[in-house]
Amino acid sequence: MSAVAETNDVNYSGYDLVVVGSGFFGLTIAERTASQLDKRVLVLERRSHIGGNAYSEPEPETGIEVHRYGAHLFHTSNKRVWDYVNEFTEFTGYQHRVFAKAGEQVYAFPMNLALVNSFFGRSYTPDEARALIAEEAKEYETDKAQNLEEKAISLIGRRLYEAFVRGYNVKQWQTDPKELSASIITRLPVRYNFDNRYFNDTYEGLPVDGYTAWLEKMAAHHNIDVRLDTDYFEVRDRIPVGTPTVYTGPLDRYFDYAAGKLGWRTLDFETEVVPTGDFQGTAVMNYNDAEVPYTRIHEFRHFHPERTHYPTDKTVIVREYSRFAEKDDDEPYYPINTPENREKLTAYRELAKAEAATKNVVFGGRLGTYQYLDMHMAIGSALSVFDNKVAPHLRDGAPLDGSLDG
Repeated sequence: MSAVAETNDVNYSGYDLVVVGSGFFGLTIAERTASQLDKRVLVLERRSHIGGNAYSEPEPETGIEVHRYGAHLFHTSNKRVWDYVNEFTEFTGYQHRVFAKAGEQVYAFPMNLALVNSFFGRSYTPDEARALIAEEAKEYETDKAQNLEEKAISLIGRRLYEAFVRGYNVKQWQTDPKELSASIITRLPVRYNFDNRYFNDTYEGLPVDGYTAWLEKMAAHHNIDVRLDTDYFEVRDRIPVGTPTVYTGPLDRYFDYAAGKLGWRTLDFETEVVPTGDFQGTAVMNYNDAEVPYTRIHEFRHFHPERTHYPTDKTVIVREYSRFAEKDDDEPYYPINTPENREKLTAYRELAKAEAATKNVVFGGRLGTYQYLDMHMAIGSALSVFDNKVAPHLRDGAPLDGSLDG
């Protein structure tokens, strides 16, 4: 791999595949194409670093590894994905656990028997807790819930909803939960035991040497060239016509917003070095009260307790805020599932099919398909797209399928 910034003398000829974007989806396609088909791949990245939103780096003052675009926790039950990612990194035994602050109390989260006992102020057996939550949730029938508020109350009851769901979702969506779709909370489980693991997946951990080291190793094949600080739309006229391309940027931007702009939520991060060895005692603390402007605080030292070289007299915290993406430079994170956006997406799906047929372009990843994908989902989707679309085209000359799925 060569990774350099864009220059005017770059030669865009001679590549078998162009990949736009160096996140997990794009790098998986690039790595498979380079290693399994022995084809030359050019990766174009508009940022000054590889890795998309998974990029991590040491905070300068403390050396503590920080995930620049929000915490990334790797977990999967897909053995193919797990075996694949282990080709590029070892994983720690980290298991993600979250705590939630409501009022002046901190609770184990997601909702489990410890939270129920603490919140209701007595010791419940699992059966007693089930009966309690069933009684609390009688106000609405789940199947008849008309909005997020009714759905949540039908699952956990009004008191737990008010404490742990309402304020958090007001901040997350900047909308009254009565105006939000019930589908946003399709399930809101309460565990009737003391298990406080956040994820239920078979495999879980964090890359031993960090995300950037992992991503760089994926791109290290000699058949892969990476161009940083390179906007695809500024150079695509220099790419030979018909060069197969995997595009992972914003779907609407590719088509110059022909069907309108798709709506996204974005995140803002406020980083602070504080003069203590441990600020909150855990990696993530949710702040459920609407009066607190941020949704959660990350303390990144707790993601890697095995790193004994981290300082003991200071730590890094990152406050996370959620809002609608409004400006062109707002980073899109979460697609907004409204009828208007679904209608636009339908139009873009048709345009994507035509683009594959006429210009050999395949769309993928979170931005390229307008769907939220966890890391393991992006990698799994990329492996499927490679198997079913890219490899048959590059190896056998099969037509490219332009559907927005794997």
